[in-house]
Amino acid sequence: MSQPPAPLFSSARHRAQRDRMARQPAGADFLAPIIAETLLDRLSMVTRDFARTLLIGAHDAALIDHLRGTGTALTLVEAGPGLAAATGAVESEVNALDLPFASFDLILWPGGFDSVNDVPGALVRLRALLAPDGLLLGSFVGDGSLARLRRATMADGVRPIARMHPQVDLAAMGNLLQRTGFTLPVVDVEALTVRYADWFALVRDLRAAGLSSRLAAAPPPLTRDEVARIALAFTAQADADGRIAESFRLIHFSGWAPHPDQPRPARRGSGTASLADALKPRPDQG
Repeated sequence: MSQPPAPLFSSARHRAQRDRMARQPAGADFLAPIIAETLLDRLSMVTRDFARTLLIGAHDAALIDHLRGTGTALTLVEAGPGLAAATGAVESEVNALDLPFASFDLILWPGGFDSVNDVPGALVRLRALLAPDGLLLGSFVGDGSLARLRRATMADGVRPIARMHPQVDLAAMGNLLQRTGFTLPVVDVEALTVRYADWFALVRDLRAAGLSSRLAAAPPPLTRDEVARIALAFTAQADADGRIAESFRLIHFSGWAPHPDQPRPARRGSGTASLADALKPRPDQG
């Protein structure tokens, strides 16, 4: 009997990161309000109310307050035990959510999708939690992000050890939503550029946003020499003003739980127009 694959990410490190986020000063996580604003903007374009909402992650107090202000019945899920206790959230990883099926009309997931061990399993579980015609809406830092940091970690004299997470791209996200039974999937990307004075400022931002490594095979700590080499390689990519422009590519996604009244794609072969006829030149084209 084959053994299940070893987990790529550490749940213990994830929980510790989440609780560390709860202890940091307000505003330290610069990404949280950006993602929240984007999700709320997209939600405002949906012309219906959501009576029951599940929010994955209890770190953004402003987002929680906004959702409660809409009158929705809000349930919070949080992996960090300290943060869950402080906010009244259900303490759970997404993969292990044990809530009644079809109990939510809206699920918001502002970050964290990219470091789930069983991504298809998590999406299947979330789809089961949605009532028919319920909406899943989320964002995460995706493929193409932190390109300058990745180059810096490959500087001469730095051990070639995996320290950064693999990244999910746009096409893979769309395929995952379709494979796991969501209808009307939409996936797009927003490019965000942040300019840093040095590598240490970027590291502080990544820790504050919960984006530092949670790989199960924890890499050994960097030596002083490696830190110096990475910092120098990062600074070498600076613009003329001495600041380094780093990229964050935010992938936004949405999908609906199936419902009979939703629009459906036309059946293949049901078209009445001929492609060959459409490509024929018109009389005025000679």
